[in-house]
Amino acid sequence: MSGIFQFKQFAVDQTGCAMKINTDGVLLGALAETSNPQHILDIGAGTGVIALMLAQRFSSAIIDAVEIDEPASQTATMNFQNSPFADRLGLFHQDFEMYFEEHPEKKYDLIVSNPPFHINSLESPKANKTVAKHTDKDFFEGLITGITKHLTESGLCWLILPLQAAELVKELAVSNNLFLKRVITVHSFEHSTPHREILCFGLNQREIENSKLVIYESIGNYSAEYKQLLKPYFIAF
Repeated sequence: MSGIFQFKQFAVDQTGCAMKINTDGVLLGALAETSNPQHILDIGAGTGVIALMLAQRFSSAIIDAVEIDEPASQTATMNFQNSPFADRLGLFHQDFEMYFEEHPEKKYDLIVSNPPFHINSLESPKANKTVAKHTDKDFFEGLITGITKHLTESGLCWLILPLQAAELVKELAVSNNLFLKRVITVHSFEHSTPHREILCFGLNQREIENSKLVIYESIGNYSAEYKQLLKPYFIAF
């Protein structure tokens, strides 16, 4: 995908942006939810597509988006300004840790993130293990700690992650008293191995709800479930 991607209620110009619209992002934008959120935070906004989808879904919500990459932050800012939701969207060009440090008082009903960290993309199993224990662990520790401090009491955090990163985040959440509430495994086809997990966390413990999402019915044909999920946004559906 390149150039301008036209949605039903807004457009996303991703020209020159390394972080293109992808399936992970639109799934998170369509699935992340909580009851009547008034304040939402998108960590790692990219083109801004997730924040824009959430602005469409939750018409009274004020949405803050954080993006460390300068070209992406410029792209997201432009997309926000050109959208019907411009007065409810704000972009902060900085890393999430600095953002949390500068806004200790802010609390959110909904926090979402599609982090650009893919442990499973590394070729070496040994490298996988090393990165999981160090680089990615440091990143996710900071992310989970910050999220825990900035959720409202009934707020929810939604993340979409590769499987190995998802396992790491589940472990870190336990040590931060952040409780897993939902797990949605994402599969390309009905009988294929899952390649992503969408995780929902909150500050209150309850029984974990598990479900499955299949993207394709067959090669080149989206499943009815996927089309129904994205129908409010994609012109093609």
